[in-house]
Amino acid sequence: MPSLVPVNTQNPQPPPATMPLPGAPGVSADPTKPRPPIWLLVAMIAIGPFTMQVLVPSLPSMGRDFGASTAAVQLTVTLYLLSVGVGQLIYGPLSDRFGRRPLLMGGLALYAVASLGAAMAGGIGWLVIARAFQAMGACAGVVLARAVIRDVWARDQAASVLGYVTMGMTIAPMLAPLLGSYLDQTLGWRASMWACLVFGLPLALVAWKRLPETLPAPQPLPGLFAILAAYRSLWAIPVFRAYAALTACATGVFFAFLGGAPYVVVQGMGYTPVQFAIGFAAISVFFAAGNWLAGVLSKRLGILRMLSVGTMITVVGSIGAVVGQLAFPPHILVFFVPMVLVGVGNGMTQPNAIAGALSAKPQLAGTASSLVGALQMGFGALMTFVVGLVEYGAGIGTALTMAATGSACWLALRGARRG
Repeated sequence: MPSLVPVNTQNPQPPPATMPLPGAPGVSADPTKPRPPIWLLVAMIAIGPFTMQVLVPSLPSMGRDFGASTAAVQLTVTLYLLSVGVGQLIYGPLSDRFGRRPLLMGGLALYAVASLGAAMAGGIGWLVIARAFQAMGACAGVVLARAVIRDVWARDQAASVLGYVTMGMTIAPMLAPLLGSYLDQTLGWRASMWACLVFGLPLALVAWKRLPETLPAPQPLPGLFAILAAYRSLWAIPVFRAYAALTACATGVFFAFLGGAPYVVVQGMGYTPVQFAIGFAAISVFFAAGNWLAGVLSKRLGILRMLSVGTMITVVGSIGAVVGQLAFPPHILVFFVPMVLVGVGNGMTQPNAIAGALSAKPQLAGTASSLVGALQMGFGALMTFVVGLVEYGAGIGTALTMAATGSACWLALRGARRG
């Protein structure tokens, strides 16, 4: 483990304009930079999806407990997602100015307080508000883990590390619903919120002890207009737009499936929710396999080659979903097998596309992480909305949306190659 090198936050001196930043494309990472343990980065990223999905099995029991409508209870999920998107836009620029550690510790403190508030909520309104703040705290882990990785590893190495980290955090969305169901049945839905507190407090303690400050040089970003200017400066870079679009579209294929699959498989085909959950867990395994391939091969082959292979697999899987629905009778395997390819392709594509986006302007890696994450969340939410309009239970609408979004991935890849 490299020795800790303190960052001078009193009188930060930015590198000269002629000096390339450590970790920039074509530049080796500074071997003296402190590197956090991979398992800590996994936990930082996993806290968000864990917190979102652990409460999903308890939605009916919360409605009965509070005497609330389905729409009101659903706000605990909807506002969670919206808060994650907003939070990502805030954390990145502030972390580029004040450092990764202070923003992470503040986010985890907010998460702990909000989890306590959710566990003790006396009504559905208070629970919805607590969940929104819970999301704001949890999303700090996603943004800052990505930024830390880009701070201390060079571009292709960062793609490899992101692959391993993303592979590890797939365990959270696989286990969270199972844990939530068990806690709901044995102790009630509030136990899931106490479980979030049990997750968050040790993570904060470990991060305080093991996460070094990795920000290369604080960036002057005072005020809202400067933050917006930082986003505009990133968006003005064509290669950043291409990588960000590729990340969003790859995510969109998955969200299109997620938006339509429960309706198609459970209501349209008549399978049980348990059968659907098992199939969904299998897709997570293949997504993790794609992440593993990214971790093993990205450093050796480079991100553009990995993106080409991963995007092609994603496109083939998304178009295969349409072919399967048109050529075969309705069956859960026909619906899920193309998603196996999408899962592998997504697992290879996302770490490399994110690493490319964060490398477009390395001194604003936190800001780039925020913007990429917000675009992922926003485009994914849009795809679930589109599927809700075009899906009538046969699976065609879901498959067509997946194919259109997968084709958009290929167009974005062409832009990344030109960069």
